[in-house]
Amino acid sequence: MSSSSPLLASPIAPPSPNLTKSPQTSTMAPGDRSRGRDVHIYSIKDPATVLFGLILTNGVTNANLYSMAEILVLFTCTFELHDENEAKIQRNDEPLQPGKYYIHTVGTFAINDEPWLVRTISQATGTRVQSFCHNVRERDRRCVVSGIRVPGAHVDRWTGFEAAHIFPLAYEDHWRNNEYDRWITIPPASGGSINSVQNGFLLDSAIHQLFDSYCFSINPDDNHKIVFFTFDARNLAGKHLDIEFLNDPQRPVDQLLRWHFRQAVLANMRGAGEPLFEHDFPPGSDIVGDILNGPKPAERMEFELFSRLAA
Repeated sequence: MSSSSPLLASPIAPPSPNLTKSPQTSTMAPGDRSRGRDVHIYSIKDPATVLFGLILTNGVTNANLYSMAEILVLFTCTFELHDENEAKIQRNDEPLQPGKYYIHTVGTFAINDEPWLVRTISQATGTRVQSFCHNVRERDRRCVVSGIRVPGAHVDRWTGFEAAHIFPLAYEDHWRNNEYDRWITIPPASGGSINSVQNGFLLDSAIHQLFDSYCFSINPDDNHKIVFFTFDARNLAGKHLDIEFLNDPQRPVDQLLRWHFRQAVLANMRGAGEPLFEHDFPPGSDIVGDILNGPKPAERMEFELFSRLAA
């Protein structure tokens, strides 16, 4: 996968006032996804070096850890996971336990260096196709993760609920270049295939932030389980999307959910994890300075400019 793509076909306008520098300097460091991990994976050939790790939440099983390892590591042959007592961990639905685990394989392997697509939370979302929001709202009428119904849906009041893109709108060039539109069977009336109702669902606003930050994802290969990669304040980890949603012929396609889940594993578990960027800037913050002086400045600036200026 390639993370480099020109996102705007026309010249970029000057930054909006929300991105203009302020005299106040910024000291907002990105969050550390590795803090709080209680599962650590090593190679038996190098037991002193952590390869990847996980903050353990409800619902994560031994089989899930094997599947995550297959995303994070490129193996040349079969492998096993063993615990600290050298006992083999079976690939089953038993709950994963905190601790150290070791990869055993007779072949060679390498950590997957597949690029992660930088995604940030922005208070401004840019111009989106209205039909996308309308179609997602009409189909779901609730947060599909928490199950909470929109109380004002019957009078078209959606405050606190947002239509979320699974594959981010800012990477439409990446979408086209990799032909992800081949998965879309319900094209939108306008706005390109990335704005299909099959690339979105309705989420509670706070849950939307967690989803966009890859703090949780949905694993379509495990009965559409909700998998958290950070601390779960709402007791959603380990639950599954309900059958009403899954039986809807217009629901999101599994290929896009699988793409998001893969991105979440790469973002949260590989190495120290990808940066978790600040988004709630207080008045007077130097947002541009925070971006340019932090990690992945070019990718983050590109994403922020797209989100705030155009779609």
